[in-house]
Amino acid sequence: MLGIFCSSCDPPDSLRGGASPPQRRQGEHVADRSDPERAETEEHGILDEERVDTSGIFLGGSTAQVDVTLPVPADDDDAIDEDFDETTGRGRIAANLGAPVHTDTAEAEIIEDVDDTAVHTTDIDDTDTHDADIEDAVEDALEDAVAAHESEPAAPASRIAVPVAQPVRAVEPSPVAFDVTLASKRLGELEVSREGADVLTADRLLDPHHVAKVEPEGFWQSALYRASGTLINVGDSKKARERKELSKRIAAPLTGGARFVPVLSRKGGVGKTTVTTLLGMALADARDDRVVAVDANPDRGTLAERIARTSGKTIRDLVRIKDDVVGYNDLSTIVARDETRLDVLASDADPRVSEAFGDDDYRAAAEVAAHYYSVVLTDTGTGIVHSVMSATLERADSLVVVAGLSIDEARLASETLTWLETNGYGERVRNAVVVLNTTRPGSPLVRADEVEAHFRTRVRSVIRMPYDSHIASGAAIGFHEINPATREAARQLAAAVVESLRVPATV
Repeated sequence: MLGIFCSSCDPPDSLRGGASPPQRRQGEHVADRSDPERAETEEHGILDEERVDTSGIFLGGSTAQVDVTLPVPADDDDAIDEDFDETTGRGRIAANLGAPVHTDTAEAEIIEDVDDTAVHTTDIDDTDTHDADIEDAVEDALEDAVAAHESEPAAPASRIAVPVAQPVRAVEPSPVAFDVTLASKRLGELEVSREGADVLTADRLLDPHHVAKVEPEGFWQSALYRASGTLINVGDSKKARERKELSKRIAAPLTGGARFVPVLSRKGGVGKTTVTTLLGMALADARDDRVVAVDANPDRGTLAERIARTSGKTIRDLVRIKDDVVGYNDLSTIVARDETRLDVLASDADPRVSEAFGDDDYRAAAEVAAHYYSVVLTDTGTGIVHSVMSATLERADSLVVVAGLSIDEARLASETLTWLETNGYGERVRNAVVVLNTTRPGSPLVRADEVEAHFRTRVRSVIRMPYDSHIASGAAIGFHEINPATREAARQLAAAVVESLRVPATV
């Protein structure tokens, strides 16, 4: 082991004012110390059993030698390895001296001893002007120590003697700064600044100064807009705003599966099939989803005759191929489609065949229709006790009851509501819509206001359908060719039905 001292540095306190203690050669023993000295020696971990001769290394000046031996339990040879981290020690010394860390264990022990002594020597006097001489001396001593170590066996790993020139003073390693930025991100917060395609909307991307404004509806509103060079836009007229608001009510989304709405009547000739056709056209014209009207009249129905296009197929054909329908294309070959995109499923034209159409057939057809349509209208037969009525009512989400403006027709419609209430359909009656259909021209013989007031006490809403000569002729109905008042009434009926499906009545 090595001891390195500075000749120009102040001698240690133990040597000031006296002569240098005689040097001991290997094998010599130290005289007995007094008890205080022994206690102090043992306190610093210095034992008397073994000594290391450092007289061979002398750089000049006064020297002082302190022997330090780390205590090691006799029964544990690996304790020094547990208490002393060789790699960490070399790393700290190399960090202070700026020397690379050596991986050779034997050579590292010598370098560690020399470097530690050099550190303590330079700490004696921080203001010493001979730092350069000390560094040269350390390098020379290091070379001599390495050469001596190569010719001598390594010291036992369990005992390490470190000669120093001063009492050991702790030297804290210089802190090593690492420029590492740690950040934690929760699930869903990764790449917060990244935008999806759904944010690229027209409102965000289009420059309003270059977007052509929609011309307002209305005579003078449109004239002012054009005269000002599209600079003045006062908005639509009141009538146009009401029409657009009504279209919005009809097109309101319906959540869930298909909704079934049967159209009922206790008396024939009140316009039940006509009301079904107008309601279906108004819904299909304003909505984006599919709407179908099913003719479930056990007698010969005429629903398919109220539209201009026919397919030649009937509901019987659908029941026959119901297990083979795998898509809308299979269904489209059976239904007939109107210009408003209303699909119609016709009944059998032969009364002798149609008499066999019953509840099971309707359920099979309704099951297929429920997969491809959002609204299913059912034109039932006259009365409420025929063979298909039971299956029709059990799937009903809302009801439309058609009444005429006569005393007997009004009574029959009111009795129909009573029958439904007494047979377990009271909630559907409160949510139903009654249509007062005018089938004859001129003023009705009864007071329509009184009839309307009566039904308003029992159902959700009441709609009046005016007389239309085009409809009364029995020809195919063109929705955009009928009287505007009739078309408006049909749209009001469609809005009332959609609202009954969206928000059921609570009264």
